[in-house]
Amino acid sequence: MVHMNVHNNKMTELYEANELSRQQERYSKLIRKFLQCFKDTPPLHLISVPGRTELGGNHTDHNNGKVLCAAVSRDSIAVFKPRSDNLIQLKSSEFPQLFRVDLTELNPRAKEKETTEALIRGVAAGFKKRGYAAGGFNAVVHSDISIGSGLSSSASFEVLVGGILNVLYNEDRIDPVTLAKIGQYAENVYFGKPCGLMDQLASAVGGVLEIDFKDNENPVVEKIQVDFGQSDFILAVVDIGTSHSDLTQAYASIPVEMKQVASLFGKNTLREVDEEEFRENTGMVRLKAGDRALLRAQHFFAENHRVGMMSEALKSGEFDTYLDLVAESGASSNSMLQNTIPPGNSGNDQPAALAIGVSNDFFRSRGKGVSRIHGGGFAGTIQSYIHKDHFEDYSSLMKRLFGDECVLPVMIRMSGVFTTGGIVKIQ
Repeated sequence: MVHMNVHNNKMTELYEANELSRQQERYSKLIRKFLQCFKDTPPLHLISVPGRTELGGNHTDHNNGKVLCAAVSRDSIAVFKPRSDNLIQLKSSEFPQLFRVDLTELNPRAKEKETTEALIRGVAAGFKKRGYAAGGFNAVVHSDISIGSGLSSSASFEVLVGGILNVLYNEDRIDPVTLAKIGQYAENVYFGKPCGLMDQLASAVGGVLEIDFKDNENPVVEKIQVDFGQSDFILAVVDIGTSHSDLTQAYASIPVEMKQVASLFGKNTLREVDEEEFRENTGMVRLKAGDRALLRAQHFFAENHRVGMMSEALKSGEFDTYLDLVAESGASSNSMLQNTIPPGNSGNDQPAALAIGVSNDFFRSRGKGVSRIHGGGFAGTIQSYIHKDHFEDYSSLMKRLFGDECVLPVMIRMSGVFTTGGIVKIQ
């Protein structure tokens, strides 16, 4: 029989009290699966890495802007043990195959673009690139961050692989910010998605974070002490049932167009551009970069200011002011950033725009609440703040449109990467 040997006080740091029994069984089931899959023996190691929710700063990080984000209690977990060779073998509950990556070859592979193997190889390569050690291991992974849920399953997985290599081969001495950077490197260079660093930082560090990427190599990360549970609102994401899988180019167009505008002023990113100079030259920007690029640049400047205001509102306990700013952020993403409707859409398939429109109509009729696009946009999820008195009615409305499991309440998790060793006893 398999028993967990994780101290309860550690588990309560990661999960709500009413979740502890389910989580204990979840870990025990994963341990049993590891033993069946690899015929390995204890002691084993365990790791948990949270997903993340974006609170503000929609598409600002890739242009060295500011963001507001938070780790959530939904997480990726793994049971793992080192190997004596350079082979990584990873079994995920989400996929039937066993992923195998030989670390003797760490160059990017074109055929691995947008695959799990690309992320594993990219993280290992990122370790080597920074002078850290990387070696083989066996792991079984389970994630309750659904792919496409908008809670960044990819960043959680990247940080998880990095956390395993950190524990096994680097004496757990690599700081969370560096783990996040390695995860971003894997996603940018090996997976082929030009994401910013926000997702990985939120997963690695944990808590509610205001992050300033002005110096991208040395972002300023501030943890904000705020308890969303003390408000009258429930924070949730709504899974609108669409995939990001064919939208890489749509996401890529946003940083590309913003940086195209920056280049008109001799800069690499919009954060380097003087805002007044930009506003005085909007005609030139429109002529040379086009209307959408101009609008997206305007969104960047406004959203960058808004993050600071949202952070101050949370610090001072002004939750109504914070929600007003959430509404402004959502409106800007819709009208200027334009990431609620996929490009080239015929008009018959607009689930994100539909979910936001129906949600905000519901909130107007109740006088409380707000919705906005969440994360990359175009597909995946929206984010809603629902008054606790209206949660059941709101959930019923969304379920009629998007299915019974579409509304996912999220709790903020204060810790980031959590690892331990020697977790299994067998009787």
